[in-house]
Amino acid sequence: MDYYTLSPIGERCNKHYIVLSCGMELPRGKESGMDCKVLLFDLDGTLLQSDKTISPGTLAVLQMCRAKGVLIGVSTSRSEKNSFKFISELCPDILISSGGALVKYSGEYVYKAEFTVEETADMIRTAREICGDCEITIDTVNDHYWNYKVDPGKTDPSWGESIYTDFVDFEEKALKMCVETSKPDQAKKLADVLPDCDCVKFVDGDWYKFTKKTATKEAAILRLCDVCGISTDNIMAFGDDLVDIGMLKLCGMGVAMGNALEKVKNVADVVIGSNDNEGISEYLRELLKNDFLI
Repeated sequence: MDYYTLSPIGERCNKHYIVLSCGMELPRGKESGMDCKVLLFDLDGTLLQSDKTISPGTLAVLQMCRAKGVLIGVSTSRSEKNSFKFISELCPDILISSGGALVKYSGEYVYKAEFTVEETADMIRTAREICGDCEITIDTVNDHYWNYKVDPGKTDPSWGESIYTDFVDFEEKALKMCVETSKPDQAKKLADVLPDCDCVKFVDGDWYKFTKKTATKEAAILRLCDVCGISTDNIMAFGDDLVDIGMLKLCGMGVAMGNALEKVKNVADVVIGSNDNEGISEYLRELLKNDFLI
């Protein structure tokens, strides 16, 4: 590979950078390439464009990576069912869904972090007590439930498959609960009274996700590594939102999209183009061209 000297951008996330002759940044210490066994992508704002499709260019380059023996994975806060319409053409080898509460590898579930039926009902009741007549979604292993006042499927063609419910007498085991509130103090109070939950706010809107403390994207990745017999050093992860920070820091290379939040960019090893401008496909093509994925 042909390199310039140390990049003038200095340090980002305490790591020095080199620059390829094409102008691409790589963390110093990876000059000879990365033993990449898994490419792992967040969905919304990362693998998906704003119209909720994966670009043909991205699909093509991912097939090129797969032909080199690299596994293709998705790590999303969406439920498995809600994700399917967006990733069916990709056919990922790995699917981490519901924010890390469910992990599927080679078509088999290898990890589930479910709340009991009683815990789920208590979470819904508590959310309503604190946040009032709020909108709620619940992911289960098989379905995605919601109580929106307006059917999102009729207003947003990109909405995944969901089931409407008023959550009265709801008797399912939740993987994840999401609650909408425009009042941060309510969200904090809810998080305080649900101490066994991991709570994170999404960048879009006023939604907060609640999963088991053990159900995060990074915890799911560690489970996956145990099953696959690989190291986190063998994973290149891509993301854009706050819930992606942990996995970008954990994996061998963390890649932030150009449209990512600044907090995400600040912890990433590399920042690439945006999800609407072929950021992933251009970056991976350059890596393949320079024999970086070994």
